Order: sequence, then structure tokens, then C-alpha cells
Amino acid sequence: MIMKKILVHLILAASAAAMAVGCTTSKEILYFQDIDEVQLKELTTEYEAIIKKDDRLSIIVSGPDKTVTSPYNLTLSESSTSSYGLNPEQSTLGYLVDPDGNIDFPILGKIHVEGMTRNQLVNYLTAEIGKDVKDPIVYIAFKNYKITVLGEVRSPGTYTIDSEKINILQALGRAGDLNLTAQREGILLLREVNGKQEHYTINLKNSDILQSPYFYLQQNDVIYVPPSATRVATATTATGIWSTVLSSITTAIAVISLLTR
Repeated sequence: MIMKKILVHLILAASAAAMAVGCTTSKEILYFQDIDEVQLKELTTEYEAIIKKDDRLSIIVSGPDKTVTSPYNLTLSESSTSSYGLNPEQSTLGYLVDPDGNIDFPILGKIHVEGMTRNQLVNYLTAEIGKDVKDPIVYIAFKNYKITVLGEVRSPGTYTIDSEKINILQALGRAGDLNLTAQREGILLLREVNGKQEHYTINLKNSDILQSPYFYLQQNDVIYVPPSATRVATATTATGIWSTVLSSITTAIAVISLLTR
């Protein structure tokens, strides 16, 4: 009976030790800890996504007379897809921005779209098509606008965004938010700029992020949330603790078995 009590105490002690190692404070996990002390400036500019190489755009041209606007659209019909050198599968994928930043648009030919916003391209196409078509209506959307969230979040992965405006908080929300063991001040944002990979450090404990140029994400951005120092130390220490405790429990069980024969 005494040996069994000793075994129970060993298990309870092991659990207490593991909990002690994993303890964190609110200072380590709270966002925007200075928000009551800072005065946020009014945002004077609206973010707009910029078209980049390898973006895929859905472009639809409409108007009062569909017969005159239909040649400006990619369709699944054999006649239209063959006339533009496309097969039906390609036509459903939209317009791919090529390595030179161009798209091949029906009738108008090659158009350099890299660096434009969606609204700028809408205005450009409306003006060009309007030279031959009365009151054209142009709709454009990103078909492959996605961001990737990795590291200490509940649901890491790549997420397709159904709009062209998402900020880092919304992206982390898509990924289930940060784990308690995530680092708040050393989050990495990886972004391709002019063909080069750049990285930026984001501190969610500081309210300055709300006015940062990196608050709004761009297509194909990657967010990496590293583990906190506590998390790394806990993983190492806890492994050692459990190894020692399990060894002790195994020994205790063996001793009890011998004594109770």
C-alpha cells in the first residue's frame, strides 16, 4: 500500500514539474500591450494590391450589347479558344501575367499590367475597349491571391483570399491565431519585391504594427511565427524531466511488483 502511494506521488510530482516548466505570463502573450499609451494616427491611404508576375487575373468584359463585348472575353467555346491559341482548360484559368509582366488580351494583344492596381487596369481596359464598344463594363479579380502562414499557429497552411485586401491579423485569424507558445515580437514576413526575397520583422506586442507598411499583406506573402524562447526551453527541459520521471516510475513499478509477490 505504501509503495502504491509513493507511485501516485511520483506521478503527481511529474505533472506539477511539467506545468511549472510550461508557465507563461500575460506579458509574453498579449498583443498591443502599449495601445492605451499611444495615439494612433488616422490612416490617410487605402491599400490596393499591385499586380505582379505570375498573378492570374479573371477579366470579364460586359456591356449593353453582348454581341460586341463577347470577343473581348475568353470562353469555353471551341471557336473563341482556338482563335486566341488557348485550349478550354487554359481559358478557365484566367490571364496569367508572364515573366515580362504582360498578359495577352483578346483583340488588344499584349498589355503590360505589372505594377498596376486592379482599378488602374479596369480604367485602362475600359478606355481601350471603349474606342470600339459603347459603354463597356470591365470586371477584374485576382484568381490566385493567397498567403501562407507557418510556425506556431493552430492551423498552418496556404490560404486563398477571396478579396485583395487582408492584414496580418486577419491572416493569423485564418490560421487559428497564435499558439500560447508562439513568439509575439519576432514574427517574420517574407515577401518577393522586384524578383528578390525580402524579410521584415513584426512585433505584435507593439501597436506600431497598425500603421506599418507591412500591416496589409500582398499576394504570395509568407508569415512565419517562431516558437518563443520559453517554448524551446520547455521542450528541452520537459523532455529531460519526463525521461527522468518515467525512469523513476518504471523502477518503482518493478520494486512494487517484487515486494507484492
